[in-house]
Amino acid sequence: MNLPLFWPSAAIQNAHKVYVMHFKLQPGGALTGEARVPGDKSISHRAIMLGALAEGTTRVNGFLEGEDALATLAAFRAMGVTIEGPVNGSVTVHGVGLHGLKAPVTALDLGNAGTGMRLLCGLMAGQAFDTELTGDASLCGRPMGRVIEPLTRMGAKIQSAEGGRPPLSICGGQQLQGIHYDLPMASAQVKSCCLLAGLYSEGRTSVTEPAPTRDHTERMLRGFGYPVESNGSEISLQGGGSLRACDIEVPADISSATFFLVGASIAPGSDLLLQHVGINPTRIGVINILQLMGADITLQNEREVGGEPVADIRVRYAPLHGIEIPVDQVPLAIDEFPAIFIAAACAQGRTVLHGAEELRVKESDRIAAMAEGLSTLGVSNEVLDDGIVIEGGDLGGGVIATYNDHRIAMSFAIAALRASGEITVRDCDHVATSFPGFDDLARRLGLQITAVAG
Repeated sequence: MNLPLFWPSAAIQNAHKVYVMHFKLQPGGALTGEARVPGDKSISHRAIMLGALAEGTTRVNGFLEGEDALATLAAFRAMGVTIEGPVNGSVTVHGVGLHGLKAPVTALDLGNAGTGMRLLCGLMAGQAFDTELTGDASLCGRPMGRVIEPLTRMGAKIQSAEGGRPPLSICGGQQLQGIHYDLPMASAQVKSCCLLAGLYSEGRTSVTEPAPTRDHTERMLRGFGYPVESNGSEISLQGGGSLRACDIEVPADISSATFFLVGASIAPGSDLLLQHVGINPTRIGVINILQLMGADITLQNEREVGGEPVADIRVRYAPLHGIEIPVDQVPLAIDEFPAIFIAAACAQGRTVLHGAEELRVKESDRIAAMAEGLSTLGVSNEVLDDGIVIEGGDLGGGVIATYNDHRIAMSFAIAALRASGEITVRDCDHVATSFPGFDDLARRLGLQITAVAG
């Protein structure tokens, strides 16, 4: 079988071999023009879940057609929900109500979707049937004890592999009881898991978070007509209600926009406009941090769409300087730190991050993986238990291991804008989990990137 050198898909399979995609990047360049990045992954997950559990038909526009969100969609189809699409980001979900899901024939495979699995744990704990949740090798290496613990307190029965890792077997038919849960660390996924289980619980379920985290679940529940109370750091709801179908407009994902925010900030000559980006206050830590570093970022045409604030974001090159990242911004930028580390590597002076233990349990240990890659490019850094110290300076070239983490891959691709030599980013298949077409869009905007199968 003769394969072309360049291949658009994440992996190419035949009967004998799997061809994995790598990125090859030439140094230099600038990012210019206008673009709209794919839809928000967090909102796409929740739109399918709540649309499936609502009464009536929910129409979703801007749905992220990435592997993670598609895995969630497939899981609800496997439980008897009729879902049309996606077609160009449009999905129609015919809701079955809170108690209308059917037992799946096989385990629900969430692929690489940690959000999908953690949120589904809460929903499946309240079903009348048994469920098994599994995923790929990366997801099955990620700890789920943080959601198992509060769900068990609510009356759920969940069995896991060693160390609280997937596969997870969730026993149906349990009567859940509402609890108050103090989150040990800021986590929107754990908060959302508890609230979704609370839909099926007797009494009131409340969660107190130590720092603000993304609030898409609370916003969307209200959009579906389910009362959610917020009182300072405590979020609560009463079990036993119902969801009413609604239309959802998914904004562009600020996590995906981040790679271009950083890229335009570090590459001289850059002037970029990113359209219709979600600027939920619980998600804009990356903008706040980059502006503290001296980035030239402005918000234009601010508006609200479907209960979520959005804006067009203009970013132009500006010299960056190192900072001590404010601890209160860490939960607001937790998924964006791999790209922020690239900004720090290109800044003048030292950048210090504390309070980011959560990065250790993402798709990879993102602190360790980024530190290794930065060292490969000649950037001095020191790994801390809860963060990292990065000394800004010149970036060289080299071969980067991604540990099958989509955000590691895209972050080091953007680093090429300031590198002095060619960068090869290996094993980029998982980029499609959150940003299908990343390399094509990046190339159009000015990044010298080639996807290579090998």
